[in-house]
Amino acid sequence: MRYLTLLFLLGSLLCNGQKDHYIFAYFTDNGQDGLHLACSTNGLEWTTMNGGKAFLKPTVGQDKLMRDPFIRQGPDSIFRMVWTCSWKERQIGYASSKDLINWSEQMAIPVMSQELTAKNCWAPEMVYDPANKNYLIFWATTIPGRHSVVAESDREKGNNHRIYSTTTKDFIQFTPTKLFFNPDFSVIDATILLKGDTFFMFLKNENPNPPEKNIRVTQSQAAAGPYPTTVSAPITGNYWAEGPSALQIGEFVYVYFDKYRDHRYGAVRSSDMKVWEDVSGQISFPEGVRHGTAFRVSDEVFAKLIQQK
Repeated sequence: MRYLTLLFLLGSLLCNGQKDHYIFAYFTDNGQDGLHLACSTNGLEWTTMNGGKAFLKPTVGQDKLMRDPFIRQGPDSIFRMVWTCSWKERQIGYASSKDLINWSEQMAIPVMSQELTAKNCWAPEMVYDPANKNYLIFWATTIPGRHSVVAESDREKGNNHRIYSTTTKDFIQFTPTKLFFNPDFSVIDATILLKGDTFFMFLKNENPNPPEKNIRVTQSQAAAGPYPTTVSAPITGNYWAEGPSALQIGEFVYVYFDKYRDHRYGAVRSSDMKVWEDVSGQISFPEGVRHGTAFRVSDEVFAKLIQQK
């Protein structure tokens, strides 16, 4: 208990009293423990919150997982979270909160219920679409035999992902699911950042044989796309990366990602969205951080978070 208290105090000292407060939402191990949060004032040094304890435990999905948590604060100031709730089900998890502490009842959204052969719904994310005044939710799914064939590996045999989407204004009614992004490679872990008047979509080329396992980027003038399927060259280096999360800090856009084979986190940054600098050696994250989301919070929200023990 004393060790956890010291960690909490350290987090408060590092983060409190600063103008900008950034939060990183993540999972640990297999995702059964639930939602974890870390904080930072500069986007480089991240400190665990709540003494390393989970803020929310998963209750939906056959596997009761809370992997790949993605949190977006909407125009109404409500935080909305979606996550991978199961390895093989055709649904995603959803909950909302005003303060990242007290959460609504969790629900499972059956986004791929119409596709009886769909193998999964992985790493859901969302972006608010100001033009249509709704939320665009998107995720990766494999539907056997549906898309152009990619070379398989023994470990990933049969997986050939594309990005699918739905939209909602109220998280009660959802539009029919549709194919959102269909490149000529297996793609997972898409995330969208609005910078200026352009929406940048970062994604993982998941081709296994020969392995790519790197982060690329494409862009559109509209949240709903279309996004060109001819994407950039890798913006990450000679390592396997997944789970990108983009955050604007000052002049730079940081893209954080899970170096999952190295069991550590990495990051690249750019001031022009063209030239990317690898700053993995400059960042520090709590031990065990997995695929998460970086975002900014207000002083009020942060003040409540650091009171959690």
